[in-house]
Amino acid sequence: MDFHSPHLPGATFAGPAFNSLLRRLSELTGELEPPAAAWPARQFSLLADTGVLGWVIPRAYGGSEIDGRELMLGYRELSVACLVTAFVLTQRNGACQRIAGCGNEELKAELLPPLCTGELFATVGVSHLTTSRQHLSKPSVAVRETAAGFVLDGTVPWVTGATFADYVVTGGTCSDGRQVLVALPAASEGVTQLEPPRLLALNASQTGSIRLEHVHVPRRLSIAGPVEDVMKRGSGGGAGSLTTSSLAVGAAAAALARMQDEAERRPQLAETIEPLLAEHRTLEGDVLTAATVPFPPLLRGGQGGCDATPDARLTIESIRHRANSLVLRATQAYLAASKGAGFAAGHPAERAVREALFFLVWSCPQPVLSAALREFACGWGT
Repeated sequence: MDFHSPHLPGATFAGPAFNSLLRRLSELTGELEPPAAAWPARQFSLLADTGVLGWVIPRAYGGSEIDGRELMLGYRELSVACLVTAFVLTQRNGACQRIAGCGNEELKAELLPPLCTGELFATVGVSHLTTSRQHLSKPSVAVRETAAGFVLDGTVPWVTGATFADYVVTGGTCSDGRQVLVALPAASEGVTQLEPPRLLALNASQTGSIRLEHVHVPRRLSIAGPVEDVMKRGSGGGAGSLTTSSLAVGAAAAALARMQDEAERRPQLAETIEPLLAEHRTLEGDVLTAATVPFPPLLRGGQGGCDATPDARLTIESIRHRANSLVLRATQAYLAASKGAGFAAGHPAERAVREALFFLVWSCPQPVLSAALREFACGWGT
């Protein structure tokens, strides 16, 4: 299977070492499926050896600090080889970006160098501040400010690799509605990592919840706040960011590459593959363009579906909806082309379909969800 996009210029990090990494990740991806569903420790060792862990870390702290376009292309390539590893990396990188983008110089000097080498592992637990549990009248995590720092109480949902993390970038809401973001040491007193639930896919990511009971976080570990809408401050992406779309583009590319292999024996599949490939090329180019230029305003009113105007194609929400739609259709087309063999557990097609469903629930803002539901409701031929 071809892991690359020959129609796209290569990123500066590409080369024999990176290509070898992609091949090795592909070879190891089976161990990340049940019944083993092992945490990708070996994979992260390979990422460290190849310099991938330095992608989002400033050069002053040992990183390579690649630009947004290269980062999206890198995520795409990694997700073709192994979506689980790519997903866990995005959560780790999200934590690193939040730390790197804050004004706490002491925190950056302490954490970024060992994060760059892989000596420390950090992850994020911020969905309750963006898309998850926003409907609740009581905040998922309550924060009380003290002279020494902050006290956190509540539950942080959907934390990837919490059991393996040294730090969790997370936060909560104060009584006046302002929010804080901190680098929480996972070993802090009062922190309990709950058993991750069995998921439809990506179980090796070990994504579960963390319970916080009167957890004291010193001010030196503060990233941002107290402020309103803390996730809109600094850098590190947000709900519905291009990062998520890049992984969906990669997962679609993997399914289409396998369909192309199948089409070599069954030429009649060409009429299905060609329009999907054309759509994929356009979307992939739009992701890279959007990563290069300033984003237009997010679409309002839940727009961003098939009737989006040309000027709206590069909005985060439009790209995310298009990426979700493509990965769902590409993987199901691959399953259909694989016939009964693809429906058997362990076949790449059934795994691809399960993993594609993840994009419907991963940091999916309401406008993107609404667009997906409208697409589902339209029915065939409309």
